[in-house]
Amino acid sequence: MSRELWLNLPVREPERAKAFYTQLGFRLNEQYASQDGSFSLIVGDNQVVLMLFPESAFRGFAGNAVADSWQGTEVLFTLGANSRDEVDEFALKAERAGGTVFSKPGEKGGWMYGCGFADPDGHRWNALYMDMSKMAQG
Repeated sequence: MSRELWLNLPVREPERAKAFYTQLGFRLNEQYASQDGSFSLIVGDNQVVLMLFPESAFRGFAGNAVADSWQGTEVLFTLGANSRDEVDEFALKAERAGGTVFSKPGEKGGWMYGCGFADPDGHRWNALYMDMSKMAQG
């Protein structure tokens, strides 16, 4: 099995998307050299790769039309947080960077604390802190 996970997203304005994600704290992958206006970012301690492609380039290798992410959601990416405060920070950073918080930070199920936000292209993410000591057993 592969040891890497790459997420590939189409974006309308690559520079705007790059600014959004770097303001969230994602690291620009300096090893990646773009030839089509795309960007590569590194996400988290496991170093997941997030690729941002102009819609035309994405459409070329995906082999079908780019979905309108403001009209429907195909996937929800989750970022693990180390604390409630980190969830709150993600929500603030997302708004400040031009994203939309669609689910304000709050408790869920008595042991989870999370928020949901969309990037400027409508791709949906959530930040989630799980207090495993409060999780129901069984």
